[in-house]
Amino acid sequence: MAAHAFITGLAGLALANDERAFLREAAPWGLILFKRNIENREQVIRLVNDFRDAVGRAAAPVLIDQEGGRVQRLAPPHWPAYPPGAVYGALYDRDVATGLKAARLGARLIASDLAEIGITVDCLPLADVPVGGADAVIGDRAYGDTPGKVAAIAGMVAEGLAAGGVLPVLKHIPGHGRATADSHHKLPTVATDRATLESTDFAAFRSLASLPMAMTAHIVFSAIDPVSPATTSVTMIREVIRGSIGFGGLLMSDDISMQALSGALAARARAALAAGCDVVLHCNGRIDEMQAVAGEAPPLGGEAGRRAAGALDQRRAPQPIDLAAARREFAGLMGTA
Repeated sequence: MAAHAFITGLAGLALANDERAFLREAAPWGLILFKRNIENREQVIRLVNDFRDAVGRAAAPVLIDQEGGRVQRLAPPHWPAYPPGAVYGALYDRDVATGLKAARLGARLIASDLAEIGITVDCLPLADVPVGGADAVIGDRAYGDTPGKVAAIAGMVAEGLAAGGVLPVLKHIPGHGRATADSHHKLPTVATDRATLESTDFAAFRSLASLPMAMTAHIVFSAIDPVSPATTSVTMIREVIRGSIGFGGLLMSDDISMQALSGALAARARAALAAGCDVVLHCNGRIDEMQAVAGEAPPLGGEAGRRAAGALDQRRAPQPIDLAAARREFAGLMGTA
């Protein structure tokens, strides 16, 4: 069966019978994993393989948010801990080359962790440029507070992931840095004028527009579209994300079960797809919501299908690496050797 235009979550550590039947019938394009789905290496490998068996696609993408710091689904004792993005920014401020090297190497090591257990996509890097007074939801996840610095470090993170055989997802396009609320809980509105947005928030993403995938921000930019958040705004996606920023890859929504969006789940999915998202992301693993989203997700075809295929085609086999030596080098850069 052809893949459909959504990415789903699951409830627990193994496929339940109703989830297996759902995956076979609904054929989501991909799966995203959270801590509730993770116990140890062997269990994750089984879950990933069972998902791919159920959808009938050996290369179906499996995604995770593995940033480091506060956002790290794979964690000790089974996986290493990684620093938040701000650590790379601090190194960059002391020495640009060192900061960039550390960012690339950290991402390369994360990719090794992921590839070993069958995870092929990491929702990283962030290109959000935070400002004073913004909500702490981004905070130390950001690489810095200027677009040039953020883009430079994000580019190295994306390069490190790709070198390890993992596709990067650029987030949260066109920028979450000015949001004064956490979109997990309410809809933020950014009232900044467009010229300022273009030269700061959007500029960081513009430098990274060639990456294979990006995730939208559930934020209203009132100077451009005073009503709809970027995820469901035709204007924001056409004029800004595809237009001014020039992003040409696969565009996925952020999680449509977040409280920033309103209305029934089916309506949210329908609005995101109509606005120009190629696929919608639903994360919480609630089977009734998964079914509602699946009911709105068409088979991936046309331009969206071409972008999806093009994104997956960019994945390459991991480049050779001496992992033990790389981990020692990374510990040295972090000052933990």
